[in-house]
Amino acid sequence: MTNDLAPIPGQSLPATDAPMPPRGDLSRRQKAAIVVRLLLAEGVKVPLNELPESLQSELATQMSQMRYVDRGTLREVIEEFAEELDDIGLAFPAGIEGTLQILEGVISPDIAARLRKQSGLIWTHDPWDTISAIDSGRLLPFLQNESPEVAAVILSKLKAGKAAELLSRLPGERARRITYAVSETETVAPVTVRRIGLSLAATLQAEPPKEFVTAAVDRVGAILNMSELETREDVLAGLDEEDKGFADEVRRSIFTFPDIPKRIEPLDVPTILRGVDQAALVTIVAAKDPRMQEAVDFLLDNMSKRLAGAIRDDATEVDAVKSKQADIARREVLDAIRTLMDAKEIVLIGDED
Repeated sequence: MTNDLAPIPGQSLPATDAPMPPRGDLSRRQKAAIVVRLLLAEGVKVPLNELPESLQSELATQMSQMRYVDRGTLREVIEEFAEELDDIGLAFPAGIEGTLQILEGVISPDIAARLRKQSGLIWTHDPWDTISAIDSGRLLPFLQNESPEVAAVILSKLKAGKAAELLSRLPGERARRITYAVSETETVAPVTVRRIGLSLAATLQAEPPKEFVTAAVDRVGAILNMSELETREDVLAGLDEEDKGFADEVRRSIFTFPDIPKRIEPLDVPTILRGVDQAALVTIVAAKDPRMQEAVDFLLDNMSKRLAGAIRDDATEVDAVKSKQADIARREVLDAIRTLMDAKEIVLIGDED
């Protein structure tokens, strides 16, 4: 009898436990447990984590109740398994998420988003794998709006580099609160972390695609930054009447010529003006616009005295400057500032956090 009993590779044969019943008397769960045990013993990585949690639990329970099988039963179970594999002509993914991945680019993105939302997105894999692959810009609002404790869990589940990038884009006080909350995540239960991941992944995956990546406030601000002063003030006045809150946010996103003394470091002025034609600076000074005078004086006071003197002298010889000419000249200074900001060579005051 003993010679007919076959322990699964990697498992010793117990002396007293009775063998499993013949193949015909085995349940499908027992057969599945035998196949999985053999594959694992042979070093095959079986993606059991893709199964629903209930099935993973049932499989583990079934395997814990089994001991050993005889060689004939093992051979018959494996042969039956192989026959079933041969009979499979086509396999469909389990769950709506796998199906939508196959249909990506074939069905409407709006329909896909609606199906995800309606299904509740039951993940059979780790939702944090999905979250980690999402662009930082889409994750940032969640760190800004969720509680510090939830934001701390999100950061802790991301790679260190991505977490550091997101943290650097948060306001200083918010970043400090989340960082402190990270120190208190050691006692968070795995089920809580998974629940947060499922909720976040479902929300992100259910979002319909957006044509505009940047926020409306930033887009309006960018347009008004390039508009003439009269147009900008007229639009902002209209926004005040329609939506005061939105108008205030737009004002904060705008960087205009009068903002220069409040937002530019004095030591950055020479660097900025290297990218500006001197004729534009002469036009700006010659325009003598009282609304711009503080910014003009700031630039002159923080460039070399020789250059400032030359610009003032040249400005006295210029005839009356038209408003449009002055706007074009001032825009050249603003363009130089934005170029340096994009290259991260200068940082505006108030943006350090």
